[in-house]
Parts: sequence; C-alpha cells; structure tokens
Amino acid sequence: MGAIRKGGELVDSLSSSKVLVVGAGGIGCELLKNLVLTGFKNIEVIDLDTIDVSNLNRQFLFQKKHVGKSKAQVAKESALQFCPSANIVAYHDSIMNPDYNVEFFRKFMLVMNALDNRAARNHVNRMCLAADIPLIESGTAGYLGQVTVIKKGMTECYECQPKPAQKTFPGCTIRNTPSEPIHCIVWAKYLFNQLFGEEDADQEVSPDTADPEAAWNPEETATRATASEKDGDIKRISTKEWARSTGYDPVKLFNKLFKDDIMYLLTMDKLWKKRKAPTPLDWQQLENSETAGSGLKDQQVLGLWGYCELFQHSVETLRSQLQEKGEGAELVWDKDDPPAMDFVTAAANLRMHIFSMKMKSRFDVKSMAGNIIPAIATTNAVIAGLIVLEGLKILSGELESCRTIFLNKCPNLRKKLLVPCVLDPPSANCYVCASKPEVTVKVNVHKTMVLSLQDRILKERFGMVAPDVQIEDGKGTILISSEEGETEDNNSKFLSDFGIRNGSRLQADDFLQDYTLLINILHTEELERDVEFEVVGEAPDKAPPPQTNQEEVNSITNGNKDSAQPSTSSKAPEEDDDIMIVDSDEEEGVSSSSAAAVSSTTKRKHSDAETGETSTKRPRMEQSSAAASPNDDDDDDIIALD
Repeated sequence: MGAIRKGGELVDSLSSSKVLVVGAGGIGCELLKNLVLTGFKNIEVIDLDTIDVSNLNRQFLFQKKHVGKSKAQVAKESALQFCPSANIVAYHDSIMNPDYNVEFFRKFMLVMNALDNRAARNHVNRMCLAADIPLIESGTAGYLGQVTVIKKGMTECYECQPKPAQKTFPGCTIRNTPSEPIHCIVWAKYLFNQLFGEEDADQEVSPDTADPEAAWNPEETATRATASEKDGDIKRISTKEWARSTGYDPVKLFNKLFKDDIMYLLTMDKLWKKRKAPTPLDWQQLENSETAGSGLKDQQVLGLWGYCELFQHSVETLRSQLQEKGEGAELVWDKDDPPAMDFVTAAANLRMHIFSMKMKSRFDVKSMAGNIIPAIATTNAVIAGLIVLEGLKILSGELESCRTIFLNKCPNLRKKLLVPCVLDPPSANCYVCASKPEVTVKVNVHKTMVLSLQDRILKERFGMVAPDVQIEDGKGTILISSEEGETEDNNSKFLSDFGIRNGSRLQADDFLQDYTLLINILHTEELERDVEFEVVGEAPDKAPPPQTNQEEVNSITNGNKDSAQPSTSSKAPEEDDDIMIVDSDEEEGVSSSSAAAVSSTTKRKHSDAETGETSTKRPRMEQSSAAASPNDDDDDDIIALD
C-alpha cells in the first residue's frame, strides 16, 4: 500500500515539477518525447540551433518541412502532439546568454543536459552548482553512451576531473613538415580562414622561416628570409591581401601555395635530411591530366587533376560568396557548406600528394576535419530513456540510489550492455565546486598580455563567460572589468605593467555563474615554445596519480573489469570489451587540429554498483570542442568524442 501511495505521489510530482532540457538535437528530441509520455507537464527547452536536412535521419521530432526553423520551437510543437496538455516553453537561444542567470535555474527542480560541447557543459554545471539544482549530464558517441547525476556537495561536478586540452600540433609541423593527413587538413582549414575568413596570426600557412629544426644561424636565417622576397616569386605580405590583389585567381593561388611555397620549403634543406622532400606541383604541367574517381561522390578519391579542378571551382564559388557579402566581409567555414568543404578537401589532398601521403575521400576529410564519428539513433534513444529513469529517482527523493550508467558497444565480461556505477564524491581540489576554488598558473608576466589572461586563461581554460579580475595588491586594482569599455585600455599591456609578479594573487569573479576563482601567479621564463601558460599541479597529457595498493592489484588479478567512471571523470576502461568515457552528444570538433583520443596506462579502482566489487579503469584523454556553438546539439549525421 505504501508503494502505491509513493507511486501516486511521484505521478503528482511529475505533473507539477518544472524541468529544464538544455539541447534539442539527437538526445534532446528523444528526451523531450520521453518526458511528456512519462507524465512531465512543465518543461522548458533551450537550443540555439536551427534544423538542417542532415538532422532528419535521427531527430524524429523534425520533418523536412521544418528545415531552417528553430530546433527548440519545433521540438516543442512536435512533443505537444504526444501530450497536448503539457506546458512546454521553448527558447531559441544560447544557454550561456546572461538572461539565464542563477535565478532562472532556481525555478527548476531538475536540469537535463543534451549538449554537444564542453564550454556549454561547464557553464550549465556551474549554474546548477550555484543554484543547488540536480543536473543530469549525458553524452553519446556512436554506439557508446553515458548518463550521470551531478548534485552539489554529494557528487563530483562535471569539472572535478581535469579534461585534457584538445590535441594541437606545432605551427612548424603544419606549415613546414606535415607527416599525417590531419596536418594537411588543419592547414587547409587555416588556409580557408586566411583567404576567406577571419585572419588569425596563429593560423599562418606560409613556410615558417623560424622553424628551429632548420637550425640556421641567425645571420643566415635573416639572409634567407630577405631572399624569400624573390624565391619562387613570393612576396611576404598577408595571404588574404595577396589573394585579393590577384582577384582570387585560382591558378595563381594554386601555383603560389603548391609550387612557389613548396620550392621555398626546399631551400630549407636541413628539414629534408631525414625526411622525404616535398614535390612542387605546377598547374600548367598538370592541366587535363587524369581525374579518376568512381562511386559515390563523398567516397571517391579523385586523381590529382580532379582535385586541381575541385580547388579551382571551390575558389571561384567562395570568391562569389565573398563578393556578394560586400567590402570587408568574411566567410565562416562550415562542414555543411559544400563549397567550403570542397575547398578544404581539395587543398588538403593536394598538400597530401606533395608530401607523399595517400589522398583521402571527401567523407574521410570531413570526418577528420571535425574529429567526428557516425551518430546512432538508437544510442540517443537508450541514453534519453536512462536520463528519465535517473530523473524519476531524483524526484522521488532517492538521490542516493542514482548512478552513472554506461552504454557499451558490446556485452562485457558479465554479459552487460548497460553498466551502472556508484557516483564519486566531490574532489577536494576541484577549482569549481570546492568551498574556496583556487589555482596556480605559471606564466611569463613580462610576455603575457591582459587580453591573453582574459581570453586564453579565464575564458578558454577556466570556462568563465564574463570575468572581472581584481589584483590583491592592497589597493583593489581592477585589471579586467566585464563592463564594456571600462578596462579595454589594459588589454594590450603586460601583466608586469600592473605590478603582477611571482607570488601575486588575482581574484576572478564571474557574476553570471556566481563563481569566484583565486589565481596564484607563478612567474617563469622557461615555458615551452608556443605555450602561453601552465596550470600547476595538472598535466593534461598525464593521468591522475596511480593507486598502487594490494586491493587494486587483487582486483586486476580477479579480472573484475565491469565498472566504469562517471562522465565527470576523465577515465576510461582498460579492456576493449568494456566501455569508453564519452562526453559529447553530437559535437563537431572545434579545432581542426583535433585528433584521435589517447589513452594512458595509469589505473584507478571503482566499485560496481551492482556487485560492490572494485575494478580498475585507465584514464582516457578526451577531446575538446569548446568553441562550438554552446547548445548546438549537432549539425550533421556525425558526432565527436569530447
């Protein structure tokens, strides 16, 4: 009788509890449908994306007639057909908009994430911590999926375990000595931005005369750099400026990029003593040669001239798009924009050929450009169902019975596809959910500008949205203000200009997130090349310290490999028959330099929620996509590991 009464109370609770769904794509559509059919009546959903044709194969609340419309709005309308009495509010917006502050979050009993990028996940994590609202985090990657519950003071938050920075490549590798197809694809995406998009000094594509491996003495380097004004008829000006001066002539662009620049690289002879030297291409010599390629367009690997023609056609199309936008306009690379994708495919393959690599199909290039893998509709459906089950536990007041649940690709040693694991407690060293978050950052105060502190360290690394920074110097000096125009004059100044030195302390506040971080500055002049800063005590390419006790050794011996770590962890299983940590729904890799995930060998035990036994799993390096549009659940029929 008590069970019946409790069930009745839960039904009443569902109809009155207000919940927030963040994301209305792959998982979001399934989740919204599940919620209304389960009996939830007060739902708010937010997503900034619009519906694309490529979404229709798995986001079943959308139809062809909805293409171009708001995902959140159409998802609401479709879900109401299942339950017309439900009260659903849709927001076509980013969850990181300041309008959605802590008070906004406090009106919900529960928040459910169906996101696709780390930046938005970090932000929702902090908002739920500030509002003290339970959060259900989820993600899928192909056949793999996971769901976990985050509750302030009870469980690890999303940021308790450090997420490694995205895989990047040295500029000299991209510009001078590519050895893998991904290097050429990164170069081609950089080239797109340099020619048609927003120019970025960090994305230069011309040969790097400062390559340390070339090992010329300074005088000889200077001489060669000067000589480069003549070498291969290259003039050292902005790539975009040079392209404009030619009227974006495809043949001139081709010969500059794939002939003249390569000839210049060959003069850097020390680079080729232990490598195969690149082979320059000449448009006139290649003209009307073999085009080859059969089968589906995206699966074809064309001949060399085929990629020359594709390069020419895409440049002409992109040039027209740029002209239509008017003076000073810029294009943004999008994998779903055919001319942009054609350009990167052609340029990357031409460079692969030059550096003696096997050329790739358009499909392969598209996959690597975003570090993406196929999405599986059934995975989204299973994960959405698990989200609702965990939500029912929370609304029943049974938080202690909540679990992290992993969906496996294949049954593991215990014949399980779904593996529940106990939730880890908060990390005492977390710089987000600790009582007084604090970090130590190693920088060169004489070379680090205030703008870099704001953008690279506070926003990119520590996930702040609109930080205010005060120097703890006894004067309360304001270094950075979130109010527009107040401290812009500080941006181009170095930290040392404000008396910041070794041992200085900065207080960074983000009022939107109700979050304060104390930053200890450690001055150093020994950072590696191209490294702007380091967070002390955290090695992104290494795992947490190993636990080498006898109990752990025994658990390995006994072969119990059935449990897994929560999604807030950066750990993954040891065996292929178990599970991998996935942290994204359907995320396009932000950086074109993203690469395959790397695993570490350090192990940590964790207890299986069903057996109570321990097992060991190894940490796994995740991939980032921070710069993707927050809330943008997915753009194509492909997803990425986060």
